[in-house]
Amino acid sequence: MTADDPVTVPADTPLRALDDEPRTVGQWTTTFHLALVVLDPYTYESSWIIDTAVRILRNFAEADCRTAFLVAADDEGAKRFLGPFVHEFLVFCDPDRLAIKAMGIERLPAFVHLNQANVIEGKAEGWKPDQWRAVADNLARVMSWQRPTIPVSSDPVPFDGTPALG
Repeated sequence: MTADDPVTVPADTPLRALDDEPRTVGQWTTTFHLALVVLDPYTYESSWIIDTAVRILRNFAEADCRTAFLVAADDEGAKRFLGPFVHEFLVFCDPDRLAIKAMGIERLPAFVHLNQANVIEGKAEGWKPDQWRAVADNLARVMSWQRPTIPVSSDPVPFDGTPALG
């Protein structure tokens, strides 16, 4: 994705946090940018990236953005897939993949930086470390924050991921 082709996510797109009432993307981005790792809990590929995603989200946890997982599952599916990480991170559940579709995501896992105007500032699909690093570097620049090292030796080898819409 380049600056020439920004994707604006409709403000009324549903984005429901785990065990919470439905809200919209516009409500979640009123104050903070969103840094989302988007996963499909029904694929091996998304499970391979959890440790990497946790490391990246932890890096930005104290920055002026909301770090979160966006999981293509209901509450129970997200809890089973993420285990104890549901207590550490904000988790959005998107069983109908409405938010995933609105963000124009085609492959999972994905890493998305959504700003307060609901414009996607960066998006990486599949596990392509150079693309994830570019999203993280831009997020760090915008947040005036330290960027994480991507990749590290324990990260998986690059892979294309799976279709985002099932």
